[in-house]
Amino acid sequence: MTANPKQVLRDVFGYDAFRGPQESIVAHVCAGGSALVLMPTGGGKSLCYQIPALCRPGTAVVVSPLIALMQDQVGALRQAGVRAAALHSAESADAVAATWRQLQGGQLDLLYVSPERLLNGDLIERLADLPLALFAIDEAHCVSQWGHDFRPEYLQLAVLAERFSAIPRIALTATADPRTRAEIVARLGLEQAAVFLASFDRPNIRYVLRDKSEPRRQLLAFLDTQRGHSGIVYARSRKRVEEFATALKAAGHDALPYHAGLAAETRSAALERFRLGSGVVVVATIAFGMGIDKPDVRFVAHVDLPKSLEAYYQETGRAGRDGLSAVAWMLHGSSDVPPLRRFIDDSDADPAQKRIEHGRLDALIGFAEASSCRRRILLSYLGEADSSDCGNCDVCLEPNQGADVTEPARKALSAVYRTGGRFGAAHLVDVLLGGETARIRSLGHDQLGVHGIGKELDRGQWRSLFRQLSARGYLVAAADGHGGLQFGDDALVRPLLRGETRLEIRLPPAAKQRRGAAVGAGAGGGPPAPADNADPGLLAALKAWRLEQARQQGLPPYVVFHDRTLIAIAERRPTVLEDLAGITGIGTAKLASYGEAVLAVVGSQTAPA
Repeated sequence: MTANPKQVLRDVFGYDAFRGPQESIVAHVCAGGSALVLMPTGGGKSLCYQIPALCRPGTAVVVSPLIALMQDQVGALRQAGVRAAALHSAESADAVAATWRQLQGGQLDLLYVSPERLLNGDLIERLADLPLALFAIDEAHCVSQWGHDFRPEYLQLAVLAERFSAIPRIALTATADPRTRAEIVARLGLEQAAVFLASFDRPNIRYVLRDKSEPRRQLLAFLDTQRGHSGIVYARSRKRVEEFATALKAAGHDALPYHAGLAAETRSAALERFRLGSGVVVVATIAFGMGIDKPDVRFVAHVDLPKSLEAYYQETGRAGRDGLSAVAWMLHGSSDVPPLRRFIDDSDADPAQKRIEHGRLDALIGFAEASSCRRRILLSYLGEADSSDCGNCDVCLEPNQGADVTEPARKALSAVYRTGGRFGAAHLVDVLLGGETARIRSLGHDQLGVHGIGKELDRGQWRSLFRQLSARGYLVAAADGHGGLQFGDDALVRPLLRGETRLEIRLPPAAKQRRGAAVGAGAGGGPPAPADNADPGLLAALKAWRLEQARQQGLPPYVVFHDRTLIAIAERRPTVLEDLAGITGIGTAKLASYGEAVLAVVGSQTAPA
């Protein structure tokens, strides 16, 4: 064991430098501090607790929600020479007994457990008698009761703050809007913890959205650009999952369905094929994907709208974990919205929570309808300001001139002001369209100058305009949680109200117009660009060697080496171990285990002329 985090980073994990806030987080936790870490998928969250686990005395306990994730993490750590184990239901009795012996003998650096395993039985009591380095709570957004991945067991993890107040705790998640962050802090007792917020930007992901017209045909056209690559297709229901999986298989794709209605053995087999193979496409409900460590997922496709923009970010974040180019492709249409609204309305939530969830859904719809950079809207929703266009989304790559909505936007803002900033979009639209409802009359809003001045747009267009004004920061939800809209960024609002700036937004056609959508030009995305200097023949040979190694050990290929490491080897063509040791992703243990074999593969391939 060493107390030098940078040495651990290099010797164990094979990286020369920390990324983003990693170094600050590691130093804070190594010094005994607790933390909430928000970092995008692929940003290196795991190192933020794995390195402190190797620098602090005792065993680090990692709470993780899925067996597959624990298996991948433990497998990768053992490949790197780290003493790691897991306690979960898939382990044999002999393996569990061996893990207990290692734990009690001080022979484990990291122990992975599910929240259920930690909280049930006597595990907490037994841990109390052992030296512990830290507690890490992965996928911490699962504590949010209205989040997209809520796990009731996570609510009980507050016991860690009570029973182990002297042990540092680090909660980590890839996605959480400001409201969810506050919920994590409160429910896990992290009020005194430092908060580390990395950029949520995933520049390697291309966001491509298309109007939904013929979903099956559109999806097949998109997947024709992704043949041979692993990916996930999300659909809203089990029936649609089965239908799309059948269509993909008929079109020659290695596609599998995954949903809660399938037998546990079938789901497990599908997950294993996805983890261990390449070019496998899983068609799934949201029951699939959380915590999957597979770095070479090249695309995530949605044939239906997800439940929220936060869920969308989490699900699309499963693509391109290795930093190579990936595509987040989504179809959206008006038919997606009613079932999502019914889901909220039919829930047992109180009225205030329902208003919050409708606001989240409106943010997602505004994102889908927007005519401005997708990434800017997404990052803004997550609390990260970015004034520049990304150049890697469909809006940036396929400019589509929006309509001049300056005057309707001014009317919308005026309606917000004249009604006191206390009402939601539905009421404001009623006022602008000249509604004569009892509520409008009782409030006196039929006497306002803005009553009935909005006949140039229909109801759907006004709702879209309000959503997009919110997405762009002109309007924000009132802090009281009652669903009212108020003015947002003053630097945006005042110039627009005064007529000093113009606003162009793409609005949906009027309801009376027939909406058409082209499919052919709407596929979007393509395979990742090959590495410029990598020898293709050598790269193919290295991948074949890696696959054989993985099969022999029963591991996913990416646990042996990531694609980025193989690409670097194919670029540099090392001939001695010292050169191989300098490649990212090759630590001391992997160099000892695989170094000579890798050099032999390199030597067997003739260098290109």
